[in-house]
Amino acid sequence: MHLVIIGNGIAGVTAAITARRLAAEARITLVSAESAHHYSRPALMYLYLGHLRYADVKPYEDWFWVENRLELVHAEATGVDTAARTVQLATGQTLVYDRLLLATGSLARPAAWPGRELRGVQSFVGLPDVEKMARDTHGIRHAVVVGGGLIGVELAEMLHSRGIRLTWLVRESRYWQSVLPPEESALLEAHIRRQNIDLQLTNEVRELRGDAQGRVQTVVTTTGQALPAEWVGLAIGVQPNLALAQAAGLATDRGILVNELLETSAPGVYAAGDCAQHRQPAPGEVAVEQLWYTGRMQGETVAHTLCGQPTPYRRGQWFNSAKFFNLEYHTYGRVPAQPAADTTSFCWQHPNGRHLLRLNFQRKSYAVTGVNTLGLRQRQDVWERWLREKTPIGTVVAQLAAANFDAEFSRQHEPAIRREFARQFPDIAVGQPRRKGLFGRL
Repeated sequence: MHLVIIGNGIAGVTAAITARRLAAEARITLVSAESAHHYSRPALMYLYLGHLRYADVKPYEDWFWVENRLELVHAEATGVDTAARTVQLATGQTLVYDRLLLATGSLARPAAWPGRELRGVQSFVGLPDVEKMARDTHGIRHAVVVGGGLIGVELAEMLHSRGIRLTWLVRESRYWQSVLPPEESALLEAHIRRQNIDLQLTNEVRELRGDAQGRVQTVVTTTGQALPAEWVGLAIGVQPNLALAQAAGLATDRGILVNELLETSAPGVYAAGDCAQHRQPAPGEVAVEQLWYTGRMQGETVAHTLCGQPTPYRRGQWFNSAKFFNLEYHTYGRVPAQPAADTTSFCWQHPNGRHLLRLNFQRKSYAVTGVNTLGLRQRQDVWERWLREKTPIGTVVAQLAAANFDAEFSRQHEPAIRREFARQFPDIAVGQPRRKGLFGRL
């Protein structure tokens, strides 16, 4: 059996490694035009910051691929013939497959402003982008980042680390408002501005102007400002990479349409990771999942099906984490920007503006449904258990210390959180907290 996997990101590589474990005799080929090897996308920022070396962003040593008989092909896949079961490469080579996995990832959403083609204007998605950014930001004094979210904050931190004066344009009225409730947005806005970053909300690009050499020089905004900018970073979103799937005649919408086995509209062809779109996502889940951990889970799941063990994809409890400069963000379960009609939301903030915890729970059953934290690290296994078991909010508040993952001697905030919860919800009983060990803390 020959498994061909197009894309060597987290979904494709996880599928390859899992398939090798399940099918010792299978031939497995990984095809990628972007890089000759798999690299860690979350590590790219630290490569630019100088915290990691180039070799450090490769999770696997070069010998790993030969040792595990995983063939790496550094070439562009230009076509797929689903009837003949072949993949055409730009090198002229043709690969014959028994089963094919498309793990083609995402592309930066294109901008439509005048001046988008100027030198020094770029997005930030993959390894070539960080190499280009390192070159084009060397020695500059002013930069502009356009768009919020997690890519926006990565760009802001990278530029800030080099002492570059930064203006950050976000068209929404608050930061990451499609994801975060108002209190979280406000805390992050204040935190970003404490870094001496000019964060401008409700402001957009109207056009980009360049100098005589074709390099970006000025960003003109919809409010009429002319901002100096020797480099412009675009963080206006990503979209599934569909070119190969569409050329092959596969059914697509926003992504490559797949069923619960991650199978596309063509027999023997599957899709996983950022490029896949679930035809029937579970209630409360999104159709296109563009996160590192969901890519890994999809890659592992689809490998079983590729190897003759049909396995439906089940994401489980939603979680995500990120850092906003030195401030950590964790979320588990469902914490939408606006709570559902049947959900109550409790929010605690420390007076210093650097710690926040939000708990969502069902109004009738009091079962906890989600948590957001800023500046408070949480244990994933504890929260997965509480969410899975629909633990009552009173029990969760009483036992919050069990989910605390901060350093051993960090200041603990659970007593203050319990006091605030009792003030806001005096009619909800809070169970007795359990102590941790002889010198355990509440």
